[in-house]
Parts: sequence; structure tokens; C-alpha cells
Amino acid sequence: MEEKALKTSWKQRIVIGLIAVLLLGSTIAIYAFTVLGNEVDYSKMTQTQLETAYEQTYSEYEAEVSALSSQYYNEFVAYKTNVKAYNTTTANSGGVVMKDLKEGTGADLPENYSAYYIGWCADETIFDSSFDNYEEPTSLKAPLAVTPDSLIDGWYTGTEGMKLGGIREITIPGPLAYGDTQEICGGKNTPLKFIVLAIETNSKLEELSKKLNNIYLALSDVYTQNYSNYSAPDVTGSDSSENNIEISPEE
Repeated sequence: MEEKALKTSWKQRIVIGLIAVLLLGSTIAIYAFTVLGNEVDYSKMTQTQLETAYEQTYSEYEAEVSALSSQYYNEFVAYKTNVKAYNTTTANSGGVVMKDLKEGTGADLPENYSAYYIGWCADETIFDSSFDNYEEPTSLKAPLAVTPDSLIDGWYTGTEGMKLGGIREITIPGPLAYGDTQEICGGKNTPLKFIVLAIETNSKLEELSKKLNNIYLALSDVYTQNYSNYSAPDVTGSDSSENNIEISPEE
């Protein structure tokens, strides 16, 4: 093959240059979407782009939840045997009672942290937990995000003095649980018990959660806009005598 055949013309070089620029732009866009996702203006995306972004982000979210579950599941599931019946009257009159099942070795609990938990009633009924299926659990769901004033008062009193990595059993009297504002465990002012494993907030999971929320809000706006674009049936040309209904005073 002659050397001349290996050389590119100036037109080919321009095309190759344009392709390189486009590829670089796509790479930057993908980087901005995946790494700087919280800064993306989702309002400028199409419905298809938003749905794709949501599916991709949710897959990342589930993978992070699964990784955390693998780290803490075996340890936490062992504490299911601590779920036992208790006396409602005693629990309501004894104030918040704390029992450390495992001393934490991490830092003191910050204002914001995460937790895996089991919550149950006096008759051992589980009203909520971090397990995917309490009766036959195989994994842990996403940990609970604990922030100031986001949970019942008894939770904060019961976790005072805990350290990250610690596991504690907490008895909360009814007035410091849901009081008379909500029925739980068959009534109001009902005492509750929890087993809590406190862990450090996972920054990646937190970012993915915010990103999912932002995409969801943008998708909701798109769906709302699409719905509003449907026009109402045109009845302007219909016979008014058929559309006007008179109601007598007696009716």
C-alpha cells in the first residue's frame, strides 16, 4: 500500500475533529450526570431521559443498600430473639428504659446518623422493622435517616449516650411515643419497644436518595404537564337544550 493512501485529507481531519469534540462533550455530559447528579437541571430533560435517569439511579441506590445490608445483616438479625412480650402498665410507668446489647466503638452519635431497627408492641407484634421480611428475613432495607426532630421524642431520649456501632434496646412509654395523636399497637398512648443499631450516615446513599427525589419531582411535573395537555371535549356546538338541566326548588 502506498504511503499516500495512509494519509487523511483536510476534510477527513475536520470530520474526525468534530467527532472528537462530540465525544468529549458526551463524556463531560455523562460525568456531570453521574458524578454531579445533584447539580443537573432535570427540568430540561425529556420524559424518556428522566425515566432512564431514574432507573439508572435507582439501580445504584439498590446496590448501595445491598452493600450495607451485607455489612450489617448477620449481626443485626441475631437480635430478633430479644423481641419478647412486655407489660404495658409497667412500660408506661417506668419512663424511657435503655439497655445496651452491644457497646459502640465509634464516635458519639452525631445529630444526623442512620439506624437499623425493630419496633414491637407488648404482645410481640412487630409494627415496623428494617428487615425486608420480618418473619423470614434475607436482607436489610435502607437504613433509617435520623435527623433532629424527625422521630418520636422517646427515640432521642433512648439513644442518648450511644456510640456509632452500638446496639440498644429501648422501652418508650406511650406519651413519649405517639401519645394520643395516633393509634398504634391497638390504641393510643401505647408504649413501644425498639432495638436500634446506630451507624454512620452513608454519604453515597444520601446523595443517591436526594438525586432520586429530584428526578421524581421533575418526572411528576412532566406527567402533570402531559395530563393537562389533554383537552376537554368540545361541547360548544351541542344543543343547549340537551345540556341545560333545570332543578326545581322542591328537589
